[in-house]
Amino acid sequence: MIAWLPNLIFVILLLVAVGFFTKNVRQIIKNIKLGKDIDRSDQSGKRWSNMARIALGQSKMVKRPIAGILHIVVYVGFILINIELLEIIVDGILGTHRVFAPYLGSFYNVLIGAFEVFAFLVLVSVVFFWLRRNVLRLQRFWKDEMKGWPKLDADLILYFEIVLMGLFLSMNATDSLLQQMGAVHYQQAGAFPISQFISPLFTGFSEATLVVLERSFWWLHIVGIFIFLNYLYYSKHLHILLAFPNTFFANLRPKGAFRNNTSVTQEVQLMLDPDADPYAVSDTSETEPDTFGASDVTDLNWVQLMNAYTCTECGRCSSVCPANQTGKRLSPRKIMMDTRDRLTEVGNHLRASNGNEVTDRKKLLDDYISREELWACTSCNACTEACPVDIDPLSIIMDMRQYLVMEESAAPTDLNNMMSNIENNGAPWPFNNQDRLLWAKDN
Repeated sequence: MIAWLPNLIFVILLLVAVGFFTKNVRQIIKNIKLGKDIDRSDQSGKRWSNMARIALGQSKMVKRPIAGILHIVVYVGFILINIELLEIIVDGILGTHRVFAPYLGSFYNVLIGAFEVFAFLVLVSVVFFWLRRNVLRLQRFWKDEMKGWPKLDADLILYFEIVLMGLFLSMNATDSLLQQMGAVHYQQAGAFPISQFISPLFTGFSEATLVVLERSFWWLHIVGIFIFLNYLYYSKHLHILLAFPNTFFANLRPKGAFRNNTSVTQEVQLMLDPDADPYAVSDTSETEPDTFGASDVTDLNWVQLMNAYTCTECGRCSSVCPANQTGKRLSPRKIMMDTRDRLTEVGNHLRASNGNEVTDRKKLLDDYISREELWACTSCNACTEACPVDIDPLSIIMDMRQYLVMEESAAPTDLNNMMSNIENNGAPWPFNNQDRLLWAKDN
């Protein structure tokens, strides 16, 4: 029984970690489903291509080459080292050690060597990212929306990765020494191009001490991965999971094309039709929405809500935003962060009240995102173009603007005047269309 106790503990930890992770994923899916339905099933070939190119191929990351290449290193390292994680899990369940080595032969040495090289490269990349944030203090990482938890979260992720890679290399360093000693249970397997330089730190220790150290590094490494897995729910690093569906369901229409309200379009077409009966009663119940635009997260569609959870908080969108660059309050990154925070809040309220309505009397509009921010947007789409995972902050801004205009008539004065002139005069200027050519008589 005592011999199987570590395996039992491992299985329990594995089940708990997977259980919490599954629960968190279900909660995220449930929150995203609070959004309105939208059809993104068209052009499936182009969507698969989009996902392969942007999410898998990281094509938009490398537009900023240094950070992009280092991010790819971390990304590839993350994938490769998770292959090693599969062996660790099997070993933990069965009580074996390097269970895949006999089946893979010399290729196993190549794999372990590659894992170590990428673990080292990940360490170098993460240290570089930490220096950019905390020593070079790049401006986009020190905006107002990045204070407090977002700043701490970004640093915690970097510390997590440093610790996990350090434990992995230390585990291999002590393992290799035990292999050289011919210790029981430690078969000759693996190549250690990086950890061989760490091994001298552990020379001189007895075999029993090395076993304790190797087992400690092994347990800390796998438990750290379990913790990291469940920390994702509370972190901006949800994009590790959501970047793929987010790029697949991204808007494929041209960047400058805006979506019209069907009911409004029908009214305009009716007004422009000379043969239409202006007094006829039309049935618009199927097309007319309960409200125009969006004032809270439940007014947005599910793709926009998934966008919010996918945000990497990298700030590329805000760094290219002309409004942000000229000192306006608008930050596209903040728009996505506010949407995510409000969505999480609504989801928590609904979960606590067993699905009843949210009664906190708060909304995304005003309580999270100010009107000043919304009207500062130039609708240039620079933010959408810059996003490395195809997030569309502009769509949320435009939907919230639509709510202000059509539900509250709360557009800025100049814009209200312009729309009134179009309605009354057929042009944005305050002149009757019959008087447009009067200026010519004065010349």
